[in-house]
Amino acid sequence: MTQQGVRWTADQVLALAPDAASRKAGSKLGAAGPWSEAGSSDEGAVWGLCKGSGSKPYQTVVDIADAAGPAYKCSCPSRKFPCKHALGLLLLWAGDEAAVPPGQAPEWAGQWMAGRRKRAEEKKAGDGSGASSGPADPEAALRRAERRAERVTAGAVELEQRLTDLLRGGLATAEQAGYGLWEETAARMVDAQAQGLAGRVRELGAIPGTGPGWPVRLLEECALLHLLDQGWLRRERLPDGLAATVRSRIGLPASADGPPLRDRWLVLAQHDTTDSRLTTRRIWLHGAASRRTVLLLSYGAAGRAPELALPVGLALEAEVSAYPGAGRLRVVLGEQFAPPAPAALRPPGTTTSQALARYGDALREDPWLESVPVTLDRVVPAPDGDSWQLADADEDAALPITPAGRSRPGLWRLVALSGGAPVRVFGECGHQGFTPLTAWPEGPGEAVALC
Repeated sequence: MTQQGVRWTADQVLALAPDAASRKAGSKLGAAGPWSEAGSSDEGAVWGLCKGSGSKPYQTVVDIADAAGPAYKCSCPSRKFPCKHALGLLLLWAGDEAAVPPGQAPEWAGQWMAGRRKRAEEKKAGDGSGASSGPADPEAALRRAERRAERVTAGAVELEQRLTDLLRGGLATAEQAGYGLWEETAARMVDAQAQGLAGRVRELGAIPGTGPGWPVRLLEECALLHLLDQGWLRRERLPDGLAATVRSRIGLPASADGPPLRDRWLVLAQHDTTDSRLTTRRIWLHGAASRRTVLLLSYGAAGRAPELALPVGLALEAEVSAYPGAGRLRVVLGEQFAPPAPAALRPPGTTTSQALARYGDALREDPWLESVPVTLDRVVPAPDGDSWQLADADEDAALPITPAGRSRPGLWRLVALSGGAPVRVFGECGHQGFTPLTAWPEGPGEAVALC
């Protein structure tokens, strides 16, 4: 199944869950008890009937061979994707080959799979038809871009004045003014169609009064915001790469214009961040031949999980194209030549001092960069007072684990995996330290997701 008969692990299945409640409910359905007529096919389908509270069992089918990640269909009323029944079916398939034997798909599952295959073929044929993907009226698109640039410039000028007023009045006034002033300023940036500036203004509003040293942190963030403002206002004088980075940080849309790069991409990490309006999923990939580490972003609105899901430890043969900007880490997934399948690949590791040097080099091209993807080799998680750090086993150096990394249950997975011995850890290295996302034991062993 998927490829060469290799099945997923339970951790890879549970990484697909949209939330903790679904993960718990799906785990309870990962046994043979509630299932009947379960089966699988060489085409990448897994199906089964799950007994529920009603008289009719729920019909559940999963397309695992979709190169963009699994697709799901269930007759239950849940609005979560995947629902608990799809998770339970995949857990059953992953853990008990006899419970989900190869066979012929029933009509209801076969029709759904055939429809998906037909739509995929039609889309592929349409993409290769030679139709232009550009705007129907280039001149109109240029005029719209110019009008938006004018609005962003007006917003940047207004924000510069507000920062000047803040510094003239003293940073202490920021705590007295409360969050309302920042939210109103952020709304003005939204009106100016500068979503990146709006987001950074909201982050400023969360700093005042947050403990010792907050004025220093506020001043640092104001300086970075001022630098971004000035970068936009003087964008014509910047090198092309830095100008593209400024446009991206401001929030202007861009297309992936890099040449397609085909490789066998290992899924290093997948983790979500959620606010009241949007769920953002970050998927890090590492190319086995190119040795490049790239980032896929996908989004889900109104509490829904993003559709793209690639659990840690899988690898897929595919093309990616980079977005403009310094480092060109963000990519879009292009043509896929085989469905994702488990792989024993590991990214090469580096030392803690080299990781810091890499982050410093990246900051020269993108001063607003919070972190870079890094794989540390032979590090040991160790307590450091009230915090934790990753101590280098081969040199007298260590990286602190960020507050985000310490607050996740994955820290204890990392400690248990290490047991005091060196491990290889992939994560994000930045000004606050290192956030572990995935780890491998020093000897043979599968990847362990830490988020």
